[in-house]
Amino acid sequence: MQMGGKTVYGASVGILMLETRFPRIFGDIGNAQTWPFAVQYRVVRGATPDKVVRDDPTKLVDAFIEAGQELVRMGCDGITTNCGFLSLIQDDVKQALNVPVATSSLMQVPMVQQLLPAGKRVGVLTISKDTLTAEHLAAAGAPMDTPIIGTDQGRCFTRDILGDALEIDFAACRLDLKDAADQMVTDHPEVGAIVLECTNMVPYAKDIRKQTGLPVFSIYSFVNWFQSGLLPRAFPMELDDPRG
Repeated sequence: MQMGGKTVYGASVGILMLETRFPRIFGDIGNAQTWPFAVQYRVVRGATPDKVVRDDPTKLVDAFIEAGQELVRMGCDGITTNCGFLSLIQDDVKQALNVPVATSSLMQVPMVQQLLPAGKRVGVLTISKDTLTAEHLAAAGAPMDTPIIGTDQGRCFTRDILGDALEIDFAACRLDLKDAADQMVTDHPEVGAIVLECTNMVPYAKDIRKQTGLPVFSIYSFVNWFQSGLLPRAFPMELDDPRG
């Protein structure tokens, strides 16, 4: 006999989305085809990129909790979001939802740091260096002196994502990310791995890896790990004889 209690089964990860209209390409957290498993989405009304990144997202915590509760009622076993700056609401949301919550890609920083040899550090690429504060890092468990490089001065990535543009030149965005990666390894040669704060940077992770030679971790790597715990893969109990 199988127990019920959910509305939707097989989609364990719920994603809280900012309210946006900009295009979302393959690899973006907001493109459902990005994921190798089923996910569920809820839009947090009034939570625009500008309000979350350049203002104080804690003002919107009640709206995030309400949308998260809807996802949990639908059947999600864990919740994430589509903005790294939401580390500031991690504690409030996880307490209110009573399920595992992974608000920010920045939460990978301390975990990745444990993988690196002595003398190497994790660097962060962000959409807005001007507003990524020590409070954001502390909320994610990251060191206060984490090297940070932003795309703020680039061609269009920061401008068009935070400005919620209807059209985006993604080829130019790729150049912005490659420039930021170059600056990271030039300014901080001690960096041994990169974490992408912004969930919209995922499509460029491979370019960054190729250009810098460093491992690159993103919301994609984080949520894949997260989901593997929420819905572990089943393995057959009986296997063919490996000797043939």
